[in-house]
Amino acid sequence: MSTSVYNVVELIGSSPTSWEEAAANAVQQAATGISQDIRIAEVIEQDVLIDATQIVAYRAKVRLSYKPAVAP
Repeated sequence: MSTSVYNVVELIGSSPTSWEEAAANAVQQAATGISQDIRIAEVIEQDVLIDATQIVAYRAKVRLSYKPAVAP
């Protein structure tokens, strides 16, 4: 029986357009900076940044799990 170990990290993505784009931005940034082997992305919280009664940014807190690189 094989076993697996995954790392878990939480990131906050932002977008001036939507929560979906905010979450996608978090995943895209993680894929370029943390790991290309992301397995699960779970949106765990959403909020908006407000300035003078106007929404200026949508934010999504995303929990990502990825398989760590195996050392040679």
